[in-house]
Amino acid sequence: MKIILLQNFESLGFEGDIVDVAKGYARNYLIPKGTAIEANNANLKALEMRKDKITARRMKDKKEAERAAEKVSQVTVTMIRKAGEEGKLYGSVTSKDIAQELEREGISVDRRKIVTDEAIRTLGEFEVAIKLHPEVMTTIKVIVEKEEEKA
Repeated sequence: MKIILLQNFESLGFEGDIVDVAKGYARNYLIPKGTAIEANNANLKALEMRKDKITARRMKDKKEAERAAEKVSQVTVTMIRKAGEEGKLYGSVTSKDIAQELEREGISVDRRKIVTDEAIRTLGEFEVAIKLHPEVMTTIKVIVEKEEEKA
């Protein structure tokens, strides 16, 4: 079934894109949630009229993401965690932890935009990717240090 996306959808495409999905997925999930409409003649004509606004909004969002990427890429996040003798953490550093540290630095980033293959479980320096926009990606340095034990 062909549908028109009304908002950016990570796995399908961008707002205004015409995509082909399973009928059940469209009728039971996308259309009721308001993320898509059926691609019939009336909706396609309406899409053509809105195409310029959608393109302008995409360009604006991309430029804002590029500005934010410059700001974020200059930040180094230092995390203090308890660790064992071999440098293994008693727990892990997740995207949520990184987002909270960035918030303390005055930078608001949704934790779902922080791309980590798996949680950080050792001491050291790590490069962590942040996907601010589908076309804009940056990295930050995350340093995990051992918490000093009290004597």
